[in-house]
Amino acid sequence: MSKLKGKVALVTGASKGIGAAIAKSLAAEGASVVVNYASSKAGAEAVVAEIEKAGGKAIAVGGSVAKAAEAQALVDTAVKHFGRLDILVNNSGVYEFAPLEEITEEHFNKQFNVNVLGLLLTTKAAAKHLGEGASIINIGSLVSRITPPGSAVYTATKGAVDAITGVLSLELGPRKIRVNALNPGMVETEGTHTAGFIGSDFHTHATAQTPLGRIGQPNDIASIAVFLASDDSYWLSGQQLYASGGMR
Repeated sequence: MSKLKGKVALVTGASKGIGAAIAKSLAAEGASVVVNYASSKAGAEAVVAEIEKAGGKAIAVGGSVAKAAEAQALVDTAVKHFGRLDILVNNSGVYEFAPLEEITEEHFNKQFNVNVLGLLLTTKAAAKHLGEGASIINIGSLVSRITPPGSAVYTATKGAVDAITGVLSLELGPRKIRVNALNPGMVETEGTHTAGFIGSDFHTHATAQTPLGRIGQPNDIASIAVFLASDDSYWLSGQQLYASGGMR
């Protein structure tokens, strides 16, 4: 299969979880992929190795999207290595849940710097290289719709992602660049295991509220990302796609 043959994709935060699954799925459809990581070089290199073993092309590039110079260097490296850029997946994200009385400046800034500022800085750097038919996919979250208790800051960052998606779809639309948000529900990843969500009451509740009867897996999200990256979604822009098994 080669829906993305000849395309170059940059996936931020792709050393594990949803980002890794997206990177591998884009490569499986023919895209050359830049696998970004902030701290887990080994994880990113493992993703690259898996892509190459399957016959694809990929490189691992470190850098924090929350720092302008590093976001710019990430994009510059992608273009220098592969010669172009067609797909940007803004997947880098962090989350911490805390009730109102425990919110601090550090808690706020940590999440907004990566989830919102990082998205903007990376998109700013990438936009000058994107041409007609390019696709920007912002990974949001179902939390912006269901607003769970204890998630005020994290939910605010994902609400901002939704809003930015709409704004940039209008700004970049005249250049025939599409911008959409892909908003997963609860997904089983290394991160949700580490956070203690898997096997918790929250997990049980999420499953019970999901019409399709389970929480998501990374590949559930990756297949939708492939759709948004490909010409199959050429008439979609400014949209929020809830990948949640029907939970809303």
